[in-house]
Amino acid sequence: MTPDGEAGRWTVAVTGSTGFIGSAVVRRLSGCAAPGGGPLRVRALARGASSEAPGEGTVERVRADVTDAASLRAAFKGVDAVVHAVSCVGGDARQAWSVNLEGTTAVMAAAREAGVDRIVHFSTAAVYGAGPHRGIDVDGVDAAPVSEASRSRLAAEGPALAAGALVLRPGLVLGEGDRWVGPALAELTRRVPPEWDGGTALLSLVDVDDLARLAAAAVTAGTPVRGVHHAAHPVPVTSGRLRRVMAAHGLAEPARGDADWAQCTALLANTQGRWGQRQLELLGRDHHYRSDLIWELLATDPGPGPLERLGAV
Repeated sequence: MTPDGEAGRWTVAVTGSTGFIGSAVVRRLSGCAAPGGGPLRVRALARGASSEAPGEGTVERVRADVTDAASLRAAFKGVDAVVHAVSCVGGDARQAWSVNLEGTTAVMAAAREAGVDRIVHFSTAAVYGAGPHRGIDVDGVDAAPVSEASRSRLAAEGPALAAGALVLRPGLVLGEGDRWVGPALAELTRRVPPEWDGGTALLSLVDVDDLARLAAAAVTAGTPVRGVHHAAHPVPVTSGRLRRVMAAHGLAEPARGDADWAQCTALLANTQGRWGQRQLELLGRDHHYRSDLIWELLATDPGPGPLERLGAV
């Protein structure tokens, strides 16, 4: 019998349920069976949600804020698992630390108080900082985040691990709701038209729905998986192929000619736009993290890959 007293019932709370990753997790979980085959309920937490708001099928919408510990304690009452998908990737430093570290600390404290021992926490491979990185295992290089958002997300892994969470570090995430990879690629391929340093950089990518499948497998697995794991498709994608496929879908500019890395950075510096050197490096230089282990541990097929989800060419 689960904590809410109903035999066979399994409730998963998802923070950040209206965000890019959180909404994909809610969609995935709403179609899952609970461990043992009973009903699985999703408690979707968001700052703007209302307890009276309609859900979709087995989804219950609940208002809660990671900066409000009392709201978390109420929202986690009777849940069996938590997926923590809230993160602050923009804004000022104070907000990043408040949401990413203090918010995560509050989430983990509320989960432990509720007796939850199945927790998935989303971090980021950006904690490693500037590359190039090629095929590294977890902590294969020292973490050296270059932004307050990444520094605070690295710090947030501490309370998550202390609570027994599975910490997932995705690389570049594509799919419905993507607000930076696709837009950045579209702008940067326009500002830097040539192929970027031969298009040979290896990138760790994952489709957001495949990432959600991984989280769903973790919270419904027979045995909890804990610790830090990379969470990307096991097969990296070259920067050139990413550009070609996105261009074929009208989401990027096709390459015109070729340029070495110094030429690419010079072209970028001579133009203006929203995205800068850091984003060009993330998309055009090696950022490949070995990611096969978590799929094996959770006995989950990683699928054909994020570009195939778009219809690869």
